[in-house]
Amino acid sequence: MRIVVLVSGTGSNLQAVIDAVQAKDLPVEIAAVGADRPGTYGVERAAAVGIPTFVVDFKQYGKRADWNAELTERTAAFEPDYVISSGFMRIVDQRFLDRFPNRYLNTHPALLPSFPGAHGVRDALAYGVKVTGCTVMIADAGIDTGPILSQAAVPVLEDDTEESLHERIKIQERALLIETLRDLALT
Repeated sequence: MRIVVLVSGTGSNLQAVIDAVQAKDLPVEIAAVGADRPGTYGVERAAAVGIPTFVVDFKQYGKRADWNAELTERTAAFEPDYVISSGFMRIVDQRFLDRFPNRYLNTHPALLPSFPGAHGVRDALAYGVKVTGCTVMIADAGIDTGPILSQAAVPVLEDDTEESLHERIKIQERALLIETLRDLALT
């Protein structure tokens, strides 16, 4: 199974996938890693192990549709079976989704459908839940509304801050992403 991973930042989920592939614990080929801006550590991580990379800099496009069209074509050039949003902080449009129907996966730091959006951890803490977690889903045109593939629970501790809770969620998120990719590769 070939995947393209899209990143916007450090690529900690990407690193977990790279490590699992290199350890032969995950039967996938990372065909490429793409980013929405230059200078991401995620792209550096990929390049350091010889994975092809590309950048479609959002700031270089006057129209979101033009950026999206270029991202779609650059991603499609690697002929992925799945595209993984790994901390990719851009919303893709319908053209991208149509090019990769039911094949664009996203992770989210909450147990969806609870706490969608960019602040899932903060929102869970503010609401006072005792359990939160992470979700791997098929991304659709909504905000964190696609079909759920897998979830993992994480308890909220009395002294949790947004940062401490998010770090514990990230540990589960990396493991869940690898488990989900493994399940997809073996079916």
